[in-house]
Amino acid sequence: MDGAALKAQLQAYATEIGIDEFRVTTADPFLVMKQRLIQQQEKGYASGFEEPDLDRRTTPTLLLDDAVSIIAIAVAYPSKLKDAPRGKEGERRGIFGRSSWGLDYHQALKNRLMLLEEKIHTLSPGSQTRSMVDTGELVDRAVAERAGIGFSGKNCSIISETHGSYLYLGELITDCYLPPDEAVEELCGSCTKCMDACPTDALVEPGVIDAKRCISFITQTKTLIPEDFRYALGNRLYGCDTCQQVCPYNRKKHATQHAELQPDPEQVKPLLIPLLSLSNREFKTRFGSLSGAWRGKKPIQRNAVCALVHYQDRTALDALRTMAETDQREDMRALAIWAIGRISGQEAEGYVQDRLSVDAANDVQVEGARLLDEWRAERAVSSTEV
Repeated sequence: MDGAALKAQLQAYATEIGIDEFRVTTADPFLVMKQRLIQQQEKGYASGFEEPDLDRRTTPTLLLDDAVSIIAIAVAYPSKLKDAPRGKEGERRGIFGRSSWGLDYHQALKNRLMLLEEKIHTLSPGSQTRSMVDTGELVDRAVAERAGIGFSGKNCSIISETHGSYLYLGELITDCYLPPDEAVEELCGSCTKCMDACPTDALVEPGVIDAKRCISFITQTKTLIPEDFRYALGNRLYGCDTCQQVCPYNRKKHATQHAELQPDPEQVKPLLIPLLSLSNREFKTRFGSLSGAWRGKKPIQRNAVCALVHYQDRTALDALRTMAETDQREDMRALAIWAIGRISGQEAEGYVQDRLSVDAANDVQVEGARLLDEWRAERAVSSTEV
């Protein structure tokens, strides 16, 4: 079977198994992307989650000997939450980003890629393949861009005129020859809505992101985060959709064709206070099917504390005091004390002093001392004004 015929059969089969976009590019090195990655590292913009070997990220033949072609796939995911529960006083809710709705996309795409590999082996016996999704070495967006799934927008997302940017991406390297598709024209024009809307100015220039300032990255870290970023989280528990929500190409884009990717409203928009006391087992049972659970419960609980401060939810004070007094994690006790201080203000001064007197952990001492210093400074200014 020649390459064109093989590609046609694979493309038809891809549609049958729930792949929304099927495109092909060569297995040539991604030289432009390599230079971008070098600049990203030099400027300190990399998140640290990436594969550290830049050659493996940009040279397909290092991942599959005799690689000739790369199949790029995309699966559209939903952007609207039907019957979303509404938060109210005493029952505030957080939100998981859209990319974490429904079944973990790693599994959803791996299932499709596995079927596609099996099809290739049936149609071309003896062929070699290797597929990957997100956590693989290749840069998904570079493959998708060169294959023509969409163009790389100013927010660094791949944007399809058909599907917008709400797309999961994956790729399959093969030693079969498949005629490559052409890249598509960049169509952002003079629009800067994504850059203007970014809550932390992470989009430092068109197509360049400082990952360490990106809320989507910040929500996945496990340590205490700078206070300004705590406020910037809003009620986000995982991920951030702001730069995609404002993109004109995402207007009226909402994929409903994949049942396993449709969200459970209570799962992706959960009550905040109950999150603070979840055990590991409870967390895995309730949220383990989401891609947003990959870092475990700690980041979600930390972000929930920040969200309670965002809402100034006084009904959470008892739960926060329990965390401050009993949590085994030093940084979470410290964050709870910070939250109590930010919600209660100076009326929490006595409580904070008490915690500092019995909890010598460094994070606790730093967070508590900062609150006390601020309150003393506020009183000093008030007395001077009088």
